[in-house]
Amino acid sequence: MGFRYQIATKRIKTYADWFYKTHLIPHFEMEENHIFPILGNDHELVKRALTEHKNLIHLFEESNDETITLQHIKDQLEQHIRFEERVLFPEIQKIATEAELIDIEKIHQPEVFEDNTDDEFWTK
Repeated sequence: MGFRYQIATKRIKTYADWFYKTHLIPHFEMEENHIFPILGNDHELVKRALTEHKNLIHLFEESNDETITLQHIKDQLEQHIRFEERVLFPEIQKIATEAELIDIEKIHQPEVFEDNTDDEFWTK
């Protein structure tokens, strides 16, 4: 959204970095520690998800052309979310026990999202 309104890349990157540290890394850790083990780390779908996590982390930590990097982050994050929602999580639900599903539900409660409102460039 920021690029569409010609917002300075630095402003978008500052927000993306905040989101990465505050929300994405804890989310990845929760999935890797509590959800993926249900299928096992050797399962091809889990391997793919872990690779995508690593690729996204690399992109967030990259310091090359920020405009290109942010576009890659946007594209890869959208694809990753679709993969998890449409492929990986349904597969996990097929084999998870009722107790595991209850545990996932407890752990994966929608958090109260507190946004970083220091620079709300997206509302412009």
